[in-house]
Amino acid sequence: MPTPVALTIAGSDSSGGAGIQADLKTFAALGVYGASAISALTSQNTHGVTGIHQVPAAFVSDQIDAVFVDLAVGAVKIGMVAQRDVIEAIAASLAKWKPKHVVLDPVMVATSGDRLLVPDAIDALRKVLIPCADIITPNLPEAAALLDEPMAKGEAEIEEQGKRLLGLGCKAVVIKGGHGDGPESTDYFVTKKGAVALPASRLVTKNTHGTGCTLSSAIAAGLAKGEDMDAAVRSAKAYVTAAIAAADKFTVGYGHGPVHHFHTFY
Repeated sequence: MPTPVALTIAGSDSSGGAGIQADLKTFAALGVYGASAISALTSQNTHGVTGIHQVPAAFVSDQIDAVFVDLAVGAVKIGMVAQRDVIEAIAASLAKWKPKHVVLDPVMVATSGDRLLVPDAIDALRKVLIPCADIITPNLPEAAALLDEPMAKGEAEIEEQGKRLLGLGCKAVVIKGGHGDGPESTDYFVTKKGAVALPASRLVTKNTHGTGCTLSSAIAAGLAKGEDMDAAVRSAKAYVTAAIAAADKFTVGYGHGPVHHFHTFY
């Protein structure tokens, strides 16, 4: 059987908890070979982001070409893409190589609260990249920002925002509920068939760095292994929940530490 391969196109996190580092750890933990195309370099740690160095759009394209010309990519995960020209270059590469599955995590703000996406790029994200995606995975603030609306409160509003996000051209949406309130952290999986709530107990820990990156890359891993969208989303939710539950086994940094990607191994 061929080795399942997934490509992450995202920013690098120097502290290793989010971005391509989290994506590659997730791929490895779930039995998928990971390749990467770096869209930006960040200097950051568990306290926050202190600098961002953008990778030229042409070189992002070069990295993607180098992967696709040689590796049988089963799914692509897209994370931090902070500049319009990079977004347009990625969209052109997707049109060129036509990957079977594309998962887009519209990263705008880091767990620490640092803004990662310049305002000029938000319109390009909406109009250029989201229509290329099979599924997008915004959290509640990101869903609101993409729609230029207040953050949804309550299940009905979240489902309505999910339906409007489908109108931007993607096939499915997972709105992550980590920013909500209450004893459960409920994600909402929205397709043209309707919305499905995916609840999990809300875990009390400050070690949540990279949760969004991890969920989207876990979905991509499932798709690369041949799972259908529903199964990939559900297995990704279970994996991330377990990774958060095990996060306090780590003592990494003094701020928002990472989740435990390899919780099933050690």
